[in-house]
Amino acid sequence: MRILVVEDNATLAGGLAAVLKGSGYAVDVVGDGASAVAVLATERFDLVILDLNLPEMDGLDVLRTMRGRQHDAAVLILSARHSLDERVKGLDLGADDYMVKPFDVGELEARVRTLLRRRAGLKASTVSFGDVTLDLTTRSFSSHGAAIDIPARELALLETLFMRAGKVVAKQAIIESLAGFDEDLSANAIEQYVSRLRKRLAPYGLTVRTARGIGYYLEKLPSA
Repeated sequence: MRILVVEDNATLAGGLAAVLKGSGYAVDVVGDGASAVAVLATERFDLVILDLNLPEMDGLDVLRTMRGRQHDAAVLILSARHSLDERVKGLDLGADDYMVKPFDVGELEARVRTLLRRRAGLKASTVSFGDVTLDLTTRSFSSHGAAIDIPARELALLETLFMRAGKVVAKQAIIESLAGFDEDLSANAIEQYVSRLRKRLAPYGLTVRTARGIGYYLEKLPSA
């Protein structure tokens, strides 16, 4: 899942990015409204965490522009503006949630998970494919109640495939979901992650298939 943090306080933005990257998300940061609008015109994000008091362009104007251009990314407003009028205005313009600064990091992470789950059209907190289950609250995988140990980058890849189980996910979409602006993630690197993931999934009856020239998809292995 890819997240854009729009925040002019560099310390806060860096802290948010570190926390979210630690949870396995691909995170990019911009510090003003005009840059946010420019980035959103060319890049795809699953979630935008948006401050309102921004230089160049107010956060509400960024939100208005996003929705006017039919950008469907979930939007979490994170602002020091705490009046009811401001909250109503933000939600009416198309924000999905609103948090007031200062905030609790644990609550922020919970709201991020909820918004991403909602954006994917999932109501339950778990998703299963074959004998493997993804817990959307903890972003962890298990089989018959036993945890499956998967490194962060491979976990993020599996999560991307799992949310679209049985459907082909384009290579470029995978790269975008795993990498931020400052990362140069090649198709060869994705293939290496896929190869490792196949070995980890084999004992659980799943594999990752290649749709040549297009991307990858998750599939159940035939029963022995």
